Amino acid sequence: MALETKLYQKLTQQLVMTPQLRMAIKILQVGRMELEALIVDEMSQNPVLEEAAEASEEQQKVETAFETSEVPTVDGTVASTSADEWKPSEDVAPDVTAANALGEIDWKDYLDNYGNDFHNAPSGAAHDNDDKRPALENTLVRTSSLVDHLMWQLRLSDLGAHEQTVIGVIITNLDADGYLRLPLEEVAFMAGVELDEAERLLKILQEFDPPGVAARSLAECLLLQLAQRGQGDSLAAALVRDHLTALEGKRFDKLARELKVTTNDIAEAQRVIATLEPKPGRNYGDGDVRYVTPDVYIQKVGDELVITLNDEGLPRLRVSQFYRRVLGQGDSTEAKGYIQDKMRAAAWLIKSIHQRQRTLYMVTQSILKFQREFFEHGVSHLRPLVLKDVANDIGMHESTVSRATANKYAHTPQGIYELKYFFTSSLRGADGEDVSAESVRKKIKEIIGSEDPSSPFSDQSIAEKLAKDNIDIARRTVAKYRELMGILPSSKRRQFG
Repeated sequence: MALETKLYQKLTQQLVMTPQLRMAIKILQVGRMELEALIVDEMSQNPVLEEAAEASEEQQKVETAFETSEVPTVDGTVASTSADEWKPSEDVAPDVTAANALGEIDWKDYLDNYGNDFHNAPSGAAHDNDDKRPALENTLVRTSSLVDHLMWQLRLSDLGAHEQTVIGVIITNLDADGYLRLPLEEVAFMAGVELDEAERLLKILQEFDPPGVAARSLAECLLLQLAQRGQGDSLAAALVRDHLTALEGKRFDKLARELKVTTNDIAEAQRVIATLEPKPGRNYGDGDVRYVTPDVYIQKVGDELVITLNDEGLPRLRVSQFYRRVLGQGDSTEAKGYIQDKMRAAAWLIKSIHQRQRTLYMVTQSILKFQREFFEHGVSHLRPLVLKDVANDIGMHESTVSRATANKYAHTPQGIYELKYFFTSSLRGADGEDVSAESVRKKIKEIIGSEDPSSPFSDQSIAEKLAKDNIDIARRTVAKYRELMGILPSSKRRQFG
């Protein structure tokens, strides 16, 4: 078989993801907080972008004077913006009236009179602002982490430098819940000490606040807390030490026989154990609390539901007029090319943001049309909905709807919900109508919430109660939804006494 080189011509079609398209997709799927950060980042990188804030009357006069005066071009020369020489009018600010060009403006005096308008700060001496500063106790500070809290106690202890170093190694190896998950042998090797020495120093650390910290298991954590309460030899300690699994299964009769006590004694000890903290480190977070900011508001005005996009805090962008003039007057080809690229990027960013807001409004409007009963009456009236339904309604692709609802939240008359919450699977009711899976989970939670704690409903009993409401589901489906909601089975929900 002979080997030879040939030329072939082939015509194909493929989708090319341009940088502009990637930017548009990214803007569509980010949340409101991420969008605000993205806009600020783009403004810092693109000099052509500026915020279209409403200027005060004095600032508008100054800007008018700037626009009619001479503007420096990219090569350093000065180009006049009009055929005639600029002559200030009488209503222009006095400081600007005395100047015939940018270089003659008294910037110091301008900032003293108008600079505070940009920051809403009062004019005057420095001591005038001291009374307007917030009190020190109202100033936000960083939340103390578990490691910081323990290291602070360690520095206040009377331990030697070597002992503090070893305990510091143990502290840095604790997880977010305050547990020591690594084997103590590995920690001793890391600290360069013998296992017995590491065990002794670990016991010292376990006496620190919060109680139960640096435990290696749940049982050890609970026992440490009981010991600090002076209940190290109590029935509760015996249950935690030797019968924790049986206690979790609520087998009180068996425990009463083995320990030769009454079931009421077991129930009382169980209530004591329930007051202990299984995760000592949960109250010490390394990060700040993140608050949800709604992207859209759905408010009831009279008998109508009104959709309003949340634009508060988002900069209103525009292309700088200064660079428009520079582009028309500059002689440098390289400078013109740079400004043109930046202006195209700015225009595309502004267009992408407007398209995002338009798509978000259309998707929310479609959700409102399908889920109007939910907004009127609550979760129990949530109906089944999939992405395809909304996509067909607004004439867009399902992937576009998915991106438009990702990381977005809506403030509704029923509370704040993620937009993806309104898309739920369906269950076939006994009357042939589809029922939202979310509304079924809510009914299961309501049934369990109304049960007698001493005689909780089994999964089969819950399924039978749902059948009376024309919701025909199997026992295993009830168990699945119950587990998804983090609710224990009836054998572990039972309470004694």
